[in-house]
Amino acid sequence: MTGPGTAGTGGLQAGADVPAGDAAPSPSAAESRELVLAEIRGAERFLVVTHEHPDGDALGSLVAMQGVLRALEKDSIMFIAENEFPLPQEYRFFELDGLVTSIPDDLERRTVVFLDCGNIERSPAHLLRDVEPLLNIDHHHDNTRFGTVDHVVPDASCTAEIIWDLMGSLGVRLTPSIAEALYVGLITDTGRFSYENTKASAHLMAAELIEAGVDVAWIYQRIYEGVPYAKLELLRRALQRVARYDDGHLAIAFLTAHDFTEAEAEESYSEGIIDQLRAVEGTKVAALVRELLAEDRRGQKKVSLRATGDDVDVSAIARAHGGGGHRRAAGFTTGLSIPDLVAELRGQLAAQL
Repeated sequence: MTGPGTAGTGGLQAGADVPAGDAAPSPSAAESRELVLAEIRGAERFLVVTHEHPDGDALGSLVAMQGVLRALEKDSIMFIAENEFPLPQEYRFFELDGLVTSIPDDLERRTVVFLDCGNIERSPAHLLRDVEPLLNIDHHHDNTRFGTVDHVVPDASCTAEIIWDLMGSLGVRLTPSIAEALYVGLITDTGRFSYENTKASAHLMAAELIEAGVDVAWIYQRIYEGVPYAKLELLRRALQRVARYDDGHLAIAFLTAHDFTEAEAEESYSEGIIDQLRAVEGTKVAALVRELLAEDRRGQKKVSLRATGDDVDVSAIARAHGGGGHRRAAGFTTGLSIPDLVAELRGQLAAQL
């Protein structure tokens, strides 16, 4: 069995899929990897952060990196904004050791490590947008390279895989808690090893994490079972409002703020609904449109997109509206009316097919 930093993501290429332009070429995987390792070794104080509305890879990477830095005896804290709580139910088992919910007073003396964030606009706090030094560690192919050091590895299955790769060179051994966090990032971002980003390295990583103590059945039950009834009710409401367009190539489900209130459902309970649409025969793009609940976001809608093949790049659709993501999984927030949004999605889909 190979260890982290040996096989791992050694064949991955940072800087792939970067649009051509006037900017200097991105460093190679080896170059950016060494830059990140040097920064981590040389600095003593860190703030670890991820994007707003964190998912499994974001939280798993956050907890794992905090564990790595603590193992190196660094002064490290991790930041999740207070308005992100409660976290989605499936991730509440994480022990958030060293958590702060407000920006620390000594921010200027800390190296900020941004994880799994493709665009600085997804920062959970404005104060984090102009800090230096900033280590940008991510696997999104459309990452905007906003760090002072950008280690962006589009070939990685998840950001957790990049952290797993870095650990070996940092001399940090897997502990059960780090392995568990990395495993959550791995299985959620690969769709339990079913998405096209699942490569041999993902399975090698999984094997090593299991050897380090991950209880596969327990993690599965925490994330995918024990579903609150309110989540089932939300799914029922969404499926009642499925609309299909253009010979079924586009399938859209809609959820209103009223749906969440009546179902007594948290916003995170809509997670997974889109996969039901994506699985329908003939679908090329699935979309879930839900109204945001926060008072200051009323009138705004969160649009989640999934593609079933490589003939449509949903990240391009999301970027056109200020969002981003992966070729087959992306999202954005919009103030467009439902009719205008549907027309826009249909037009974007037609332009790519």
